[in-house]
Amino acid sequence: MTSQIDYIPVTHAIHRVDGIVTPASSAHSASELEHQLRSSGAKALFTCSPLLSTALKAASAVGIPQKHIFLLPLPETPSEESFKTIEDLIAEGKTLPPLELPGWTPGQGKRQVAYLCYSSGTSGLPKAVMISHYNVIACTLMIHTFESITRAQDNIDTQVALGLLPFSHIYGLVVIAHIAQYRGDEIIVLQRFQLDQLLAAIQKFRIKQLSVVPPIIVQILSNQDKCQKYNLDSVRLVFSGAAPLGGETIQKLLELYPKWRISQGYGLTEASPSVFHTSEADPVLGSSGSLLPGAKVKIIDQHGSEVTSYETPGELYVQAPNVVLGYLHNEKANAETFVHRDDGRWLRTGDEVLVRKSPRGNDHFFIVDRIKELIKVKGHQVAPAELEAHLLDHPYVDDCAVIGIVDERAGEVPLAFIVKSKKTNGLKEEDVVRAVCEHVESHKARHKWLKGGVRVLDVIPKSPSGKILRRVLKVQIKAEKPAAKL
Repeated sequence: MTSQIDYIPVTHAIHRVDGIVTPASSAHSASELEHQLRSSGAKALFTCSPLLSTALKAASAVGIPQKHIFLLPLPETPSEESFKTIEDLIAEGKTLPPLELPGWTPGQGKRQVAYLCYSSGTSGLPKAVMISHYNVIACTLMIHTFESITRAQDNIDTQVALGLLPFSHIYGLVVIAHIAQYRGDEIIVLQRFQLDQLLAAIQKFRIKQLSVVPPIIVQILSNQDKCQKYNLDSVRLVFSGAAPLGGETIQKLLELYPKWRISQGYGLTEASPSVFHTSEADPVLGSSGSLLPGAKVKIIDQHGSEVTSYETPGELYVQAPNVVLGYLHNEKANAETFVHRDDGRWLRTGDEVLVRKSPRGNDHFFIVDRIKELIKVKGHQVAPAELEAHLLDHPYVDDCAVIGIVDERAGEVPLAFIVKSKKTNGLKEEDVVRAVCEHVESHKARHKWLKGGVRVLDVIPKSPSGKILRRVLKVQIKAEKPAAKL
């Protein structure tokens, strides 16, 4: 479902009747939505008219009856008369007796799932992450406390914030929808990114905080002819998340808008989502920020020893009240990601970090590398293994590998390497490439499309154990001709 003003009230209404919400991306194909509905055990579906066709296909496949499909209204978009809208449900509810409060026991908020958000792992289809009510509340308070100092220094009680990022994504769901509401901030909800619409909204509503992803910032930098037609003086803070923002991009933005402050953060769905945030009072180029209050971290080197010195990389482990309950029905992934030590339960992030002191003496965390192989496309996670499994279903593909390559607009995009099967004998390579791309585009969300292209190899480089050597492929593309693109 696309983000719109009724999205969050609907999730709260579901919680009010002891239900669980599983937010689904509006970019999902029918098969991707089907996977989420089936694996989560969903019993009802809220959608909107533009997405109804996809919703009906997925709901039919998992046995959700049409009477359990409801529509949220969109401006200037007529609703389908055969489906109930939320207005219909509200009117119906007025005729029913008042609901009794759920009979929760002490501590139930820590145990009860509020959201099942899906996170792309490095192996196969997205996994359902169980986020408790306590996790969301904890993350809200952690970020609010961290940011309250600079807001107080700037005499900011409430402000107007941008609600552009999808509420189906953990960043939009918690960092925008919950935290801004908790602080009493006004949220200007936009359904999708259109630069002119964004600029007009900033000017009209005097938006002060832009919570965005790096590709949106790149669009602002690349379209200064448009930007200069609008008054953007209200903006005081740009918070960039979901993927790293390059130092050169930050410098260019500050040259154009010297009064803007740039803040970044680091998080993951399994931390619902935030671990580090950059303080407005202590920005450091390239930093993902400082540790949020209430969280503990440790850094483990490749030998399993804890790192205790600055400038020394290792894998990040997190222990905090916003670390989630785990994955639904996936004990293997739980055992790999949530590890128990003498000092408690820790979240293994799969990200390599190091700590560096800022000129002001504060500890800042820098993401050095992703040990996990996820590709970040416009903030969306893309698992190479998911695309590889799908590519291997095509009769033209004998073997394959997928990596992420840098893209100016999207941050990263997927690039596929394939080994052709015997069924391609007599076919032109460009026809094989086209067929492979169409195979992905007809079944996967747009951000998973092979925008980086397709390269044909004789063999996929692998270790003796059969693991794909992605680093070898990343080095190899620098020396090869540009990928075949459509």
